[in-house]
Amino acid sequence: MTEFLIFTLTAPMGSFGDMAGHERRGTLHWPGKSAILGLVGAALGIRRCDRPGQAALRDWQVAVSVLFEGTPLRDFHTVQSVPSAKIKNPASRRVAFTVAGKDLNTIITQRDYLSDICLGVSLWAEPAPMPLSDMAKALRQPVFTLYLGRKSCPLSAPLAPLVTEADNPMEALRRVRLPDWLSGVDTGKPALIASDPFAGLTPDRLENRWDIPIDRQRWHFAQRLVEIHGGHG
Repeated sequence: MTEFLIFTLTAPMGSFGDMAGHERRGTLHWPGKSAILGLVGAALGIRRCDRPGQAALRDWQVAVSVLFEGTPLRDFHTVQSVPSAKIKNPASRRVAFTVAGKDLNTIITQRDYLSDICLGVSLWAEPAPMPLSDMAKALRQPVFTLYLGRKSCPLSAPLAPLVTEADNPMEALRRVRLPDWLSGVDTGKPALIASDPFAGLTPDRLENRWDIPIDRQRWHFAQRLVEIHGGHG
C-alpha cells in the first residue's frame, strides 16, 4: 500500500498551458505536472524565486483524473505594440507609446479556456519530502490564492484534501470528494487518468510532456513520460 494525498479541482473556467505563441495561447485537456505542483507550491507559500523550495516540489509524483472534460471557450484580446523603428530602448512602455502616438501595431490575440471543469488529483512520493498531512493542511488554508491555470480562473469549491492509502493512484482517485452539486459524477469512471508511471499499472497509451518545472523564473521545463489510462487513443 502507498500513501496518497488526493484533492479535487473544480472551476467555472481553467486553462492548462499549451505552447504559448505570440498570437494564441491554447489549452490542453488536463493540467500538467508543472500546473499541479505550482498550485501546491502556492498553497505552501513557496515563491517562484525560492529555488530550493521549488526543487523539493519536483519529488512529488502526480496523477490527474479528468472527471468532467469541460467545454472549449475562446477569448480575444486586442494588443498594441510600438514599432521598433519609432523608438529605440524606451525608458518605459508608457514613454514608448507617447513617442509613437498613433503609429502603433495592433493585433488580436486568442486565449483558449475550458469551462465547467472537474478534476481529481493524487500526489505521492517515496520517500515523501514532507508529511502528507502538512500538505493537506496547506491546501485547506493556502498561503497564496489558488486558481486553475490563470488568475482569471478562480476555483469554485474547496479542494477537500484527504490522505489515504491505496494500491495505486487510480484506486486513490476514486475516493476524491466532490462538491454537493457534482454528486452525480462517478469518480470511478473518469474520461481519462494521466499519471506518472506507477509499478503494476499498464497504460492504454503513453505521452511525452514538457512539464517538469526546472526553473520557474526562466520558465524552463524538462520532459517526462505520462501514462494515459482511458480516453481516446
